[in-house]
Amino acid sequence: MTATASEQQQRRVAGALAARGLVAGDRVVLSVPGSTAYVSAVLGATRSGVVPVPLDPRLTAYERDRIVADVSPALMIDDEAALEALLTGPAGVLDPAPRCRPMHFTSGTTGRPKGVWSGLLSPEDAAALVREERDLWGFCQEDLDLVVSPIYHSAPLRFAMGTILAGGSVAVLPAFEPAAFLEAVAALRPTSMFCVPAHLQRLLSHLDEHHVRPDLSSFRLVAHAGAPCPEPVRRRTHALFGLDTVWEFYGSTEGQFTACPAAEWVERPGTLGRARPGRVVSVDEDDQLWCAVPPWARFTYWNAPEKTAATWRDTPDGPAFSVGDLGRVEDGHVYLDSRREDLIISGGVNVYPAEVEGALQDAPGLVDVAVFGRDDERWGQQVCAAYVGAVDEQVLRELARTRLAPPKRPKTYERVDVLPRTATGKVRRTEL
Repeated sequence: MTATASEQQQRRVAGALAARGLVAGDRVVLSVPGSTAYVSAVLGATRSGVVPVPLDPRLTAYERDRIVADVSPALMIDDEAALEALLTGPAGVLDPAPRCRPMHFTSGTTGRPKGVWSGLLSPEDAAALVREERDLWGFCQEDLDLVVSPIYHSAPLRFAMGTILAGGSVAVLPAFEPAAFLEAVAALRPTSMFCVPAHLQRLLSHLDEHHVRPDLSSFRLVAHAGAPCPEPVRRRTHALFGLDTVWEFYGSTEGQFTACPAAEWVERPGTLGRARPGRVVSVDEDDQLWCAVPPWARFTYWNAPEKTAATWRDTPDGPAFSVGDLGRVEDGHVYLDSRREDLIISGGVNVYPAEVEGALQDAPGLVDVAVFGRDDERWGQQVCAAYVGAVDEQVLRELARTRLAPPKRPKTYERVDVLPRTATGKVRRTEL
C-alpha cells in the first residue's frame, strides 16, 4: 500500500464516517484482522477527529463487551464487509495530521482494561506528534514498513501510520512465520519493521534449523520492544541486521520513554538508552521511573479519573507519568530493574494476572486462584495458574477459553493446598 493509495482510502473513510453522522470525538471500534486497509481506516478516522479503538479480534465476547460498553462507540467495525464499506464511502476532507491518537486499551493490576486517551489535539500539537516520530525514526518517502506484529497493538500501528504520513509504503503480514517473513523480505525489500524479541528468537531458530543466510540488507531500521530481549538473541540480531540498523525502545501503551541504538547498548550493556527527545526520565524515592512528556504525548484513562490522577505527577520538568516500572538513570542512560508489579509478558503481549484471575474466580468449587508467569524459551514467559479447591481443571480451561483471548489463557494449571501469601494477604507469585 503506497501513501497515495492510502490517502485515497483515507478520504473515503472520512467521507463514510461523516455520512453516518460521526463527528470529532466519536469512537469507532475496530475488531478485524490487520491489513493495509486497517491502517487507512485508522488514519482516515484520526485525520477527521474520530477516535479509532483498536481491539484484538480474538477477544472473547466477555472481554470485548466490557470495553465496548465503556467507550460507547458510534460505530463497530467487526468484519471485513464493514471495513470495506468504510473504504467505499464518498471522498471526505482530511486534516493534515491526525487530530488524536488511537485509543488503545491496556489492563492493569486491577484487571479492568483502561482506554489510553490523548484527547483531541490542537493543529500545532497534531503536527508536532507526527514530526517527533518522523525525526526519531527517519520515516521517509522511500520507506516500506513491513508489519509483522498484530496491528491492533500501539507500536506496529504507530510505525505503519508514521511511514504512510511520510509518503512511504506499508505491507502487512497476516501472521509472523519465519519462512513467510523471509519470502516477503526477498520480494518486497522492506526498509523498516517493528518486532518483539519472540519474533527475533523464532527467526534465528529458523535460520539455524534450515541453514539459511538471507539477504536482509534492505533494512535501515529494525526496532524491537515489548519485552526484555535475551542477550544472546540481541547480539545475534545485531550481527544479522547490522549494528547501525537495530534499535530498542522502552515504553508502554501509555507513552514512550527511551530509544536506544544498538551501538549505544554495546557500549553500555543493559541500558534502554536515553530519554526520547523532548522527554525527561527520572526516578522517585522508591526507584519508580517517571517520564515528563510534551503536551502532544499526554493522556488520560478513559472514564477513570482516579487512575489518571494516580499515574501523573508534577515534576520540575513538567507533568510526568509512570506505569509502575522500577529502574535507575545513570549519566542520562535509563536502566530497567523490574517490570510493573505482577506483569507477565508472553510473546510481547502484556498479561495481567488480576484480569485472568477475575475471569476464573466464579468457577464452581474454586476456593482460591493465582496466576503467574514462568520463563519460556520461545515466548519469554508463559501464563500459569495455581488454584485451591475441588474445581475440575477442565472447567477452568473452558472458562478461560470463553472469556480470555489466547495469549491470556493459562497454559498449565496446578492444584495446591494453599497459596503462598504475605502477612497482609498478598500472593507471593515469585514462590509459585
